[in-house]
Amino acid sequence: MILLSLISGTRLHVAEWTGVTIAFTGLVYLVLPGVTAPSVSGFALMAVAGVAWGMYTLKGRNSKWPLMDTASNFLRTTPLVLLLALFTFSHANYSSEGMFLAALSGGITSGIGYTIWYIALKGLSSTQAAVLQLSVPVIAAMGGVIFVSEAITIRLVISAAMVLGGILLVIVGKYYSVSTRTT
Repeated sequence: MILLSLISGTRLHVAEWTGVTIAFTGLVYLVLPGVTAPSVSGFALMAVAGVAWGMYTLKGRNSKWPLMDTASNFLRTTPLVLLLALFTFSHANYSSEGMFLAALSGGITSGIGYTIWYIALKGLSSTQAAVLQLSVPVIAAMGGVIFVSEAITIRLVISAAMVLGGILLVIVGKYYSVSTRTT
């Protein structure tokens, strides 16, 4: 998203570059201890997923009806989900509780989350939206601390501070640099 923003002519301010760098470095530091060389197919799938999410986000910036657009997006994925289910049916272990939880987390809570994301995008630049997404691993790590009693480590604290601090620099840095130039 940042690359597309730069290609389209957007120029990032020093505070934005600094914030992006700090946030991304914090993310790398968060996952670094467990990083191993991914398989080529795993890397390719994650790259495709990242690009797809970026496209989904950029498309959502123009949404006039976020809830309806999200519901429509979910509905259009149904044929692909059914096709994948056919190929994996023999390997699946279905339970009514599992299906209920999948529908709840996949359909309802994700749908609400995507709708909120589409609404939030209206007030964010592409760069801000891109760097704000780096908060997701930090939120997931906090969920681990809260819900499954994972330890709060120095690495987690430092990386979370870097990611969140970098995001803060991107969000408010340009505003303050512009306002100080006009006064």
